Amino acid sequence: MTPRPQPVPTTMMSARQADLLRPPSADSHGLGVSLALLIHLGLVGALTWSVQWRSEEPQPVAAELWAAVPQVAAPPAPEPPPTPEPTQEPEPAPLPPPPAPTPEPVRAPAPPPPVADREAEIALEKRREAERQARKEEERLQARREKERQEKLQAERERAEELAQQKALKEKAAKEKAAKEQAAREKAAKEKSDKERQAREDATRDKAAKEKAAREESARAEKLRQEQIQRMQAQLGGVPGATGGPQSSGRDLRDAAPSAAYAGRIKARIKPNIVLTEQVPGNPVAEVEVRAAPDGTILGRRLVKSSGNGDWDDAVLRAIDRTGMLPRDTDGRIPPTLLIAFKPYD
Repeated sequence: MTPRPQPVPTTMMSARQADLLRPPSADSHGLGVSLALLIHLGLVGALTWSVQWRSEEPQPVAAELWAAVPQVAAPPAPEPPPTPEPTQEPEPAPLPPPPAPTPEPVRAPAPPPPVADREAEIALEKRREAERQARKEEERLQARREKERQEKLQAERERAEELAQQKALKEKAAKEKAAKEQAAREKAAKEKSDKERQAREDATRDKAAKEKAAREESARAEKLRQEQIQRMQAQLGGVPGATGGPQSSGRDLRDAAPSAAYAGRIKARIKPNIVLTEQVPGNPVAEVEVRAAPDGTILGRRLVKSSGNGDWDDAVLRAIDRTGMLPRDTDGRIPPTLLIAFKPYD
């Protein structure tokens, strides 16, 4: 039969030594593996967190870490003590060597960034560069638009100033034109007023001159009549049938003078022969002395007083020449000398 192990006396070893001598159980192996896994998982999490903290945009990273869990070598099983002989006590079994200390877990080096992360970083950098270029382009466009807006505002201001200047010049020109027109109207009105006043003064002078001329003509006619009477008186001294001498007067002298209508008859005979090429302004008077023979033949004519219009004076003289012979007076006689006044409008 198999000999039973002898119980170790409690006086010879402690409980701790007993635990050390005991072989590791299956439960203790599972605890060590779990502990190692937890430590490695914590290490992987810390590395992952540090990589994500340094990156500007976190990227999901999946990593698997496989490491061999160091196995603690179990102490060799103690040899069974020899069967004690009845007469000799068995020697105590040697103490098992202490278990080796658990080695520190080796930290796995940080895995290099995966290719996908590098491409993502490149894409991110390109996107940021594109955004920077877009911002620069937007700023450039904004600056250009602002410059164009300022230039447009400046052009509008200059155009407004130019229009204002043109308007001011037009208003000034309009005022100057209105002032000139007003001055011209006033000048025309003054000239018209002066002309009307001058015309009134001229009319007054003409009227006075005509009245004076009429008085003078009447005086000259009366004087001429008296001279004719005196000449006729002198001639009648030798005329047959005349009564009285040279100093005679009265009815014989009055009968020897031309009748009152004789001058009108002579004018009526001469005027049809007056020919004018132009209209004679006014009513000028030309006084002509006409000498005639006893039979009425016109012997000569002389302009005693000009009318002031040469055309009228010449027309009257030519008309007398055309007439040629004067009509007889009511008593059948023809005065040898007559002073006749001719007007265009009698």
